Amino acid sequence: MINQYGRIAVDAATELQELRAVGFNSEDFETLLRRALTNYKTYEAQNDWLREHLATDEQNIFLFLETNQPLTQAVFYCVAAQLLGFTEVLSANGYNGVATFRQLGLPIVSVNNLRHAWYELLNSHTNNGLLFIDELASQGYFESNNHRLLFNGKSLPTYNTNDLIRESVWVETSVDTDNDGRFDLVQVDIIRPNTNEKLPVLFTASPYYQGLNEKENDAKVHDVNVPLTRKDTHQPAPSNLNQMEETVEKPLARQINGYAEEASVIFTQEAGKPVDLNQYFLSRGYAVVYAAGIGTRHSDGMQDTGSPEQVESMKNVVEWLAGNRVAFTDRTSNIAIVANWSNHNIAMTGRSYLGTLATAVATTGVSGLKTVISEAAISNWYQYYRDNGLVVAPGGFPGEDMDVLAELVYSRIKDPADWLKTKKQWEDFQANTEKLTDRVNGNYDYYWDTRNYLNQVKNIKVDMVMVHGLNDWNVKPRQVYKLWSALRDLPNVKKIYLHQGQHIYINNNRSLDFSDQMNLWLTEKLLDKDVKANEVLPTVTWQDNTTEDAWHVLDEWGASKKSKYYIGRNVLTTYQNSGELNFKDWLPENQFTYYCEHFDKWRDDTITGKLPTNQIFKSEIYMSERTLDGEILLNLRVKSSHNIGLISAMVVDYGDDTYLKETPTNQGVVIDRGVNFSPTDLMSFESKKSAYKMITIGHINLQNRTSSRQNDDLLPNQYVDLHFELQPTYYKMRAGHQLGLIVYATDFEMTIRGNQSIAYTIDLSKSSLDIPFTCNK
Repeated sequence: MINQYGRIAVDAATELQELRAVGFNSEDFETLLRRALTNYKTYEAQNDWLREHLATDEQNIFLFLETNQPLTQAVFYCVAAQLLGFTEVLSANGYNGVATFRQLGLPIVSVNNLRHAWYELLNSHTNNGLLFIDELASQGYFESNNHRLLFNGKSLPTYNTNDLIRESVWVETSVDTDNDGRFDLVQVDIIRPNTNEKLPVLFTASPYYQGLNEKENDAKVHDVNVPLTRKDTHQPAPSNLNQMEETVEKPLARQINGYAEEASVIFTQEAGKPVDLNQYFLSRGYAVVYAAGIGTRHSDGMQDTGSPEQVESMKNVVEWLAGNRVAFTDRTSNIAIVANWSNHNIAMTGRSYLGTLATAVATTGVSGLKTVISEAAISNWYQYYRDNGLVVAPGGFPGEDMDVLAELVYSRIKDPADWLKTKKQWEDFQANTEKLTDRVNGNYDYYWDTRNYLNQVKNIKVDMVMVHGLNDWNVKPRQVYKLWSALRDLPNVKKIYLHQGQHIYINNNRSLDFSDQMNLWLTEKLLDKDVKANEVLPTVTWQDNTTEDAWHVLDEWGASKKSKYYIGRNVLTTYQNSGELNFKDWLPENQFTYYCEHFDKWRDDTITGKLPTNQIFKSEIYMSERTLDGEILLNLRVKSSHNIGLISAMVVDYGDDTYLKETPTNQGVVIDRGVNFSPTDLMSFESKKSAYKMITIGHINLQNRTSSRQNDDLLPNQYVDLHFELQPTYYKMRAGHQLGLIVYATDFEMTIRGNQSIAYTIDLSKSSLDIPFTCNK
């Protein structure tokens, strides 16, 4: 199924005007067809193609045209399916083109108005992951004349990517993180079509862009095989975190010595891997800009993960692109340069750290930023490296923390002289970061509060696009859920895409026209064209977790009403239970060591009940479908045999069935992002057989049962009440399946691993699960 949401309806006059502009305004089927055979330059070569393809299940196209038979809907769509590359699907349907288009979810219209039918065909997706009109363009149908051509509200790839301008400038920021008395300069790399047009700008703030220090990063990873320690309950928390600010002397701005029309530094290849979505838009007349920011190669400053200073430096790049800040041609001459090629309309793009900084810059309300397309973005760094008073790792990266990530991207190390000059300052800076992050305490404090962008959501003035994987255990779903919820009452236009993948991009997914949708979106936001993108694009787009290539449009994410399940002996029930259950958070040394190195195996063994370190509770077998929509709340009365303790919880779908893989599969097809430009693999989510699927997860320190800021007392063998939310989801439970809850302590992938002999007891009479179930009709 091809899910196309980026298509707009236009009137007949506009349709005809656009067809004329692209050379497809004929009312003759053969003429249209031959023009579409872009790769076949002679009439004879086209005839060969026509003889090799079918008009019906018994006649090739050449014979059909030669005998002047009337064009029917059956013939049109049989030919159309082959033009779009869906020959295998067509063959499976007995060369019934209408049935093929219906199966693929592509539009079917009457061929009595041939121009309209052809217009719809040009706006249909091919087997190669592009619109048909875009695929023709990639084959050289259009002249790459560096002039914008819109079709159905979207820019066509008519810009010459073999003649791109690549240049570097240095933006003067308003921060001085290396304390040298001058504002830090950051290198900005620009890639843009060679045209006199004023170009809209896609800016990606990527600390990874100037290179990674993988060896130094690995050496700095923290040991997670450490015991959980007791917290001081007498230590007062700050009364008002937002008022704790330092006063520093303001550094000096540089004196401008003159202005240059052209940059003095050019490059032939980007320093880091380009963002594929950006490449798609380069060929469509957008400038693309990358900056690694302070504390990276060829720039000034210290690298400080997620800090206000880092965000400010990226905001300053937006200001220069919008014509509101100075940049220089190099780091010493003080010769200024303006972005005279920019139309002053900027979007920020990127995944993970890149999308995080895009979100953060949006919270500054900076002028010139028109929209953000953030994918798998962090909105609150505390929730990335901590959770409810616990030190928690992003999935797959035990021992990583703010200082470790900073070490990875402090790419000034790569220039020997710069490293010699900054080595001592950097080491001192990192020592201070490690102290501020406090891996022993794990509490929310002023340090984390300054890196919580949700505090400034009210300052977001731009329309937002958010993309997140519901199986992303690196940047967990709570990051986007909290941002989505905080934006709910603001007047901004918000769009969110929830897919079933892990920490991935979705712009090269076969079944969803994400790139097309963003093309329409940016036409409105950066080109100031009224193409009804706000109304046409869905508010919530959710990928079905039960069916391949199925996407659904939703009105909202997060149900307010919840169903209560009580915890009983090995069961989840709708009635209250009594009694106690115990488990011990300890494993023999050889088993413990094995699971430390193979935490995927630990998770499988936990879910299948092969370990004594947890309790599993299962619901009845569901007789009908139902959907989990939002956050599950776990209410647990529990006691620890010690004056310390942690609880982890996992919710699982149990049922022998097919489940979508969390990593999409390469389809063996390459998408062209222009004309022989930046090929990318076409991906699709496929299914696998399994007996279960983990839905969501959560963790808490027993001493932080009131809040992540407060240390509560904990006595051995004293019951305490916990109420904490698991990671949000939108998940369809199928009939014949069971919902499972697993309660345990140490999470071998995400928490510290002390292997302490702590016994936990659950009071069943006071333990329950509040589940945001909606019944499916």
